[in-house]
Amino acid sequence: MAEKPPVILTIAGFDPSSGAGITADIKTIAAHGCYGLACITAMTVQSTSGVRRVELVDPALITETLEELAEDIEIAAVHIGMLGSAKVVNAVADFLSSPSARPQGRRYGANGQARLANIVLDPILKSSSGADLLDAAGTRILIERLLPLADVVTPNVDEASALTGAKVEDLDGMKAAAAKLHEMGSSAVVITGGHLEKAIDLLSFTTTKGVEQEVFRAERQKSNSTHGTGCAFSTAMACHLAQERGLAEAALLAKTYVTAAITNGHPLGKGIGPVNHHYRMSQQRRAAGLGGQES
Repeated sequence: MAEKPPVILTIAGFDPSSGAGITADIKTIAAHGCYGLACITAMTVQSTSGVRRVELVDPALITETLEELAEDIEIAAVHIGMLGSAKVVNAVADFLSSPSARPQGRRYGANGQARLANIVLDPILKSSSGADLLDAAGTRILIERLLPLADVVTPNVDEASALTGAKVEDLDGMKAAAAKLHEMGSSAVVITGGHLEKAIDLLSFTTTKGVEQEVFRAERQKSNSTHGTGCAFSTAMACHLAQERGLAEAALLAKTYVTAAITNGHPLGKGIGPVNHHYRMSQQRRAAGLGGQES
């Protein structure tokens, strides 16, 4: 009998181009040898050219879906992406903070309540094309309720700036924003710097001795296939944490995965194309002498 893979629950919006959002999360989860569960928070009309329309899912349906999944299956990690509104943020926070909703895969927090482990929050506020994906009230509730519940938060520099009110333009700015996010309740933060001149990511986490930080550097990839990098990074982090890797190793491996997925991307659509989530499959086929490209 095959070994049971870790189960990752992703809570996010649907991108019909599958470059980002919940279908991209599922591809990333599969690429890491895990099994993906999905709860859709919003339907969108979008392509590689940008987001045209957003329709939110009823928060009651989201709650029912999450409770049904958690009742049935042991969940090793949770990835949270696009939420869309304050009502949806509240629904997800209520689920994560309610022990009665999760008889499987529990752990206990400082307040004695059971909660799911390895919660990775990707605080998606805007699309790469500039469309608003979370309203102001939703952002406030995300800060108040989800930041303290997450095991790691993975904002890019723009999201870190929006959450903290601090200007983030370089490594010093990233460190200042991380410190602020710790003050706001985040125990661990990875600020991704793909939008900076140098592709720098900062991991910052609290310990009994204080705050520890680690910087990951890489050359910027010259590619038009960068749609969904944030989703891929945060979902990969969730997978590695579910596989019992430490924060630093998980961040490094997630960054390596995203870099390779960009490098191995192929042109698709008229706008910003997706990363190649399954580039390893193409490499395996070439190594086996089968040739061909990923579909």
